Amino acid sequence: MEIFDKNFVISRMRKIIHIDMDAFYASVEQRDNSDLRGKPIAVGYGEARGVVATASYEARRYGVRSAMPSLTARNKCPELIFVPPRFDVYHEVSMQIREIFLEYTDLVEPLSLDEAFLDVTVNHKNNPSASLIAKEIKQKILQITGLTASAGVSMNKFLAKIASEYNKPDGFFVITPKEAEKFVESLKIEQFFGVGKVTAQKMHDNGIFTGLDLKQRTKNELVRLFGKAGLDFYQYARAIDNREVEPNRITKSISNETTFLQDKDNRILLTVELYHLAKEVFSRVEEENFRGKTITIKIKYADFKIITRSKTLLKKITKFHQFWHIAREMMKQIDFSGQPVRLIGFGISNAEDETRKKYVQLELF
Repeated sequence: MEIFDKNFVISRMRKIIHIDMDAFYASVEQRDNSDLRGKPIAVGYGEARGVVATASYEARRYGVRSAMPSLTARNKCPELIFVPPRFDVYHEVSMQIREIFLEYTDLVEPLSLDEAFLDVTVNHKNNPSASLIAKEIKQKILQITGLTASAGVSMNKFLAKIASEYNKPDGFFVITPKEAEKFVESLKIEQFFGVGKVTAQKMHDNGIFTGLDLKQRTKNELVRLFGKAGLDFYQYARAIDNREVEPNRITKSISNETTFLQDKDNRILLTVELYHLAKEVFSRVEEENFRGKTITIKIKYADFKIITRSKTLLKKITKFHQFWHIAREMMKQIDFSGQPVRLIGFGISNAEDETRKKYVQLELF
């Protein structure tokens, strides 16, 4: 007798689109500067401690990737052109794209400036075809912004996000409910949501290389190996993902950090750097009306060892002088006598009103 799984049926009824802009920052720069078109560019800073934020597709052919150290990127592509980021412009374009999404549905879950989930099961256009909606959105984005986007369409978020990775750039891919399980079985385990390098290696160590391998494991076995995430992996292996598209993302933290061109070991200079970070963070705290109670300082030493120090208050922080006084006292307790410092970060979290919601990109250290 077949067991009826209500959640499984519900997930099959949804029509989810994942839109992912193609090399977003780099594409904006090439759009706005004709001299950069067709050339390998990286948005970021080319100094010794710089990091690539986004690489154009011309640069990706050389192996240049986001989060790659700038010197490594230059070694891979000597012709690489570094372009400083213009986040105000990227944000403005992102808002234009968001307005397009909202023409079709209020159920829009932004993951970052350049990607979002849309639930179009019921939509403003009364269009029964998620595929046609996705194609319309891609065309409107191109017309209004001059940029291309890739779209994935399926019955849940897990599959829609995987689908959007196919045929990039300017891609379009659909995974139907009928073919979903077979499709998942064919995936490499690295393509699964929540599987990073460490988890992938652990999967490999236990003989799990594909979705089919994962599907052979019992729920209890996966929980034993991966904890709570094992439950998700068990579901994903069966093409099940009951997460809803959440249009209101909760601001959980606001933070900023800086990597120094040269390591610093002077407490006074480090405190000055922390002050500037705190000013920037507090400015955004005010702008977003975010009132947290936990302050965190992050330090990365020259040997790449990372420490964090946090302090939680009984009341929310509303004034900068409160903010800075606590941070300065915390700074005094950090040991800088051993290794010089490569990076320093500062953030605030633990909002008093956890029900306050706003469209944001979650920011964590």
